Amino acid sequence: MTDSEPTPAEEEVTVDDLELEQYEHEIEADIASIAAQRDEYLALAQRLQAEFENYKKQTLRRNTEVVEQASAQLAEKLLPVLDAFDNAIIHGIDGIGPLYKVMLDVLQKEGLDVIDTDGVAFDPNLHEAVMHEEGDADQREPLVADTMRTGYTWKGKVLRPAMVKVKG
Repeated sequence: MTDSEPTPAEEEVTVDDLELEQYEHEIEADIASIAAQRDEYLALAQRLQAEFENYKKQTLRRNTEVVEQASAQLAEKLLPVLDAFDNAIIHGIDGIGPLYKVMLDVLQKEGLDVIDTDGVAFDPNLHEAVMHEEGDADQREPLVADTMRTGYTWKGKVLRPAMVKVKG
């Protein structure tokens, strides 16, 4: 054997080193592929989690709106009862005032408000003018002179405008 020729042991080491290098490259490629797949699954899981959170928020918002609408409808259905109380009080029927106050207090705690009409400026969003009388010469804006029917709002939204007589 000459010095330039590899010995069988050296030749074996070189082939094993090449196979080992090739095997390492395959393992690195597999690891990179698995890491890419992991990242893809992670992104998918995060996207699904975000979509689910949005769905929960949207469902909660819808349920809240449905409850609010049902509450407003119930309050609106009770307005004739409040009108009957108003009429009974106007006609002087005894014992009605405390019942009216209790019912109105309960509804107000839930979100019902009486639209203010005593001497306030006429607002077509809150008041329905059914009568009109001339105002004073120095009066700049129309004012509510008399209330024919009480108006109500439910959590800031008009359930029924107040029916009023306008002066000016």
